[in-house]
Amino acid sequence: MNTAHFRYRRTLLHASSALALGTLGDMAHAQATDKWPEKPVRIIVAGPVGANADVVARALGEQLSKRLKQPFVVDPKPGAAGVIAINDLLQAPPDAYTLLVGVSSLVSEIPHIVKMRYDPRKVITPVAELARGGLVLVTAPDLPARNLKEIIALSKSRPDGLSYASYSPGTMSHVAGLLLAQSTGGRFVHVGYKGSTPGLSDLMGGHIPLMFDGLATSLPLIRTGKIKAIAITSPKRSPFLPDVPTFQELGQPEMTYTGWMGLWSSSTLSAPARETITLHVQAVLDDPIYQTIINNAGFELPSHRSSYAMRQVLLNDYDLIGKALQGTKVGP
Repeated sequence: MNTAHFRYRRTLLHASSALALGTLGDMAHAQATDKWPEKPVRIIVAGPVGANADVVARALGEQLSKRLKQPFVVDPKPGAAGVIAINDLLQAPPDAYTLLVGVSSLVSEIPHIVKMRYDPRKVITPVAELARGGLVLVTAPDLPARNLKEIIALSKSRPDGLSYASYSPGTMSHVAGLLLAQSTGGRFVHVGYKGSTPGLSDLMGGHIPLMFDGLATSLPLIRTGKIKAIAITSPKRSPFLPDVPTFQELGQPEMTYTGWMGLWSSSTLSAPARETITLHVQAVLDDPIYQTIINNAGFELPSHRSSYAMRQVLLNDYDLIGKALQGTKVGP
């Protein structure tokens, strides 16, 4: 046997052995994740106790506990627009026993606002969409404009335009007003708040005329007539507000946007583990008990998009928001 032939055979044997070991490793990992969970699972929440993310996380955790006979411990970590929660997730072992519930803005919006040591687009991955909802343009009850056309005309007629509130500078609540001004020529002046509650309070009191807000927080006030709903950013009308048109219907397709609450993992979590978790979570999403809790909280039911599809939307939203914020003073 010549030297070249011997080297070829040795290389082939090494490659075959590596492939076999890799296959055995993958099989062992798959068998391990099939048994998930074998101990309690911790769900970090990017938000305070009682807030939307906490409500969704507890609904998910309770149903998973019933199905899988293991505790799912909800652990709220509020602060720094979700950065504290992400840090907590990244410090835990990527073993499917520490997950995170938080809004899509953790990736699409927050990096434009908060200085971070890492890129959320790379370090965390969406596992499943848990709930969704668009933004709604709401007005003070005494604003002399009944629809979007009249609001735009009113903003143009006033030298200083119309002020609008956001629940935080740099978020889609802020960007929505920038997009509306760009597409219509209206004059809209942003006023950033620290959360929906103070913004809605000033809106009800007539201290600010407009606000872009999440439907879950605005809906109770809309239903009681304390504020008025003008249009929503979702691609379809909300089942909670069937008489309120979408921006797309009103000729503003660039205003179409849907935020969502998701279950996230570290990006280093193995694909088999992520797939196992997704399988169990999707079963919960189809449970009428979970769906009732989500609807009662003012959210629409989630889609069954893949992790890849969710990532693509996040990246598109990230670029959209970044472009809209160019020229503003918002930034990390």
